[in-house]
Amino acid sequence: MKRRLWLAALLVALLSVLPIAASHADVPRWSGLDARFYDGPIPPPGDTIESVPLDPALSLTGAGPAFRVLYSTVNQHDQPAVSTGAVFLPPGPAPVGGFPVIAWAHGTVGLGDDCTPSALPRTARDNEYLSHWLAEGYAVVASDYVGLGTPGLMSYLNSVTTAHGVIDSVVAAHRMGLPLSPKWAIVGQSQGGGAAISSARWATEFSQGSGLDYRAVVATGTPANIDKLIQDAGPDFTVPELGPIANAYTAYILAALREARPDLDINSVLSPAGLAAANRAETLCTLALSDELAHMTPAAFFTAPLNSIPGIADALHDFMGTPSTGFDRPIFLGVGLLDRDVPPASTLSFYDQLVANNQNVTLRIYPEEDHSGTVLASLPDSTPFLRNAFAD
Repeated sequence: MKRRLWLAALLVALLSVLPIAASHADVPRWSGLDARFYDGPIPPPGDTIESVPLDPALSLTGAGPAFRVLYSTVNQHDQPAVSTGAVFLPPGPAPVGGFPVIAWAHGTVGLGDDCTPSALPRTARDNEYLSHWLAEGYAVVASDYVGLGTPGLMSYLNSVTTAHGVIDSVVAAHRMGLPLSPKWAIVGQSQGGGAAISSARWATEFSQGSGLDYRAVVATGTPANIDKLIQDAGPDFTVPELGPIANAYTAYILAALREARPDLDINSVLSPAGLAAANRAETLCTLALSDELAHMTPAAFFTAPLNSIPGIADALHDFMGTPSTGFDRPIFLGVGLLDRDVPPASTLSFYDQLVANNQNVTLRIYPEEDHSGTVLASLPDSTPFLRNAFAD
């Protein structure tokens, strides 16, 4: 069966060379694997429950065989859960020992099922970026994260939960019968930059017993220590470095935090407009939500300071704190100084923390790049970084 699946995916890849262009108006395509209402058995984390050839319109221009996958992991309530994702192989035969693997941690797309990355065309930037890694000879495993296209709400910026989802996606991909090397690394941007860092911290621990060999992480546009920023949110909250996208980010954080921690009663400090925004955040994708909230400011979400809720600082740290110790492999951080989605100071101060904690970290600064531009601009630096990390 695995051989038939492989051949079917190869045929699909060979027959299709389609343009990649995404829009928030795209209708999801589930590739014959619609898991939004999955209620079947859930095996232990890291098992492939089902895999199918990916719809050719959703593949990457640099990919050979590609698959849509349903796999087991855990959610923000530490309960068994399922996630979907995509697996892309380079075209042509695998090298001896199999293709080394890159786990792609995607950026903010939204919390609703209509935002599921593996059910939509990749953006032109992500298509170029991921196709670059395929051309370098890496397979790409791209988790959607729990709750995007599967039951439950995606737990936005939740460090440990997202780490489980990313790591389990790689474990599951290695159980599909594909020619994959046990060597793997993590690459992420924006929300995915934070997810990549968290996944790197627990990569070895959470994949223990799987036979995988974790090597390194590349993170760009990384939102680090955002919990400390958010705990000061309230009616007087200002975020001068950020653009209008800050409203959507605020709404996603509030929606995800109140779902993960209903005991905090987040709604008690929200204004009517803030409550409406958090509700809309549960379904609207990023561009649509950002447009809808363009008239707001993050301060308008609140009638009282968030830190008036007892225990909020510890709750935020547990939910979205950024680990700064315990990394066992090299870290690459890329930051654009024109970034107005994630303050450059967030990544730069995180770098200082890592250095102070004697972690193996490389920083590259791109003075003329914004949030999105840093992704491709970082390739001349991150490509040899990963090449060296994979070398024996």
